[in-house]
Amino acid sequence: MPTHRRTFPGEPQQLRAARSWTRATLNGHPHSEDAELIVTELGTNALMHTASGDPAGAFHVTLTVSELIVTIAVTDSGDAKTSPAVQHPSPNATHGRGLGMVAALAHRVLVHGDDSGRTVTAELRVPAELQESSPCS
Repeated sequence: MPTHRRTFPGEPQQLRAARSWTRATLNGHPHSEDAELIVTELGTNALMHTASGDPAGAFHVTLTVSELIVTIAVTDSGDAKTSPAVQHPSPNATHGRGLGMVAALAHRVLVHGDDSGRTVTAELRVPAELQESSPCS
């Protein structure tokens, strides 16, 4: 499966660059729009909650692509102020929905690592009705 990696400087405007890179990399894949949103949400979390948002910080995006699945992994620079978790904010809250949106879009979300750096991975599977059927022999 092809794997694509890119590191983005820890600046909020780089979220747009990460989204554009994801769109170009997936180039029409059925999950390209969901993947763009996931990269944006996970990148935002890295910038807001870890050293990725510090002046010398960065976040790393890895996309692994096949016809059946897209795996999106965002790795932060560590020094987390919080641990990634799906929250249940009040309706008036202005933060706390990002990882919940990722979990709603993805078939599986995994978190690996510790305070020295975490990777949040989301898997998007192509629904059976969108998969091309293979001819039988």
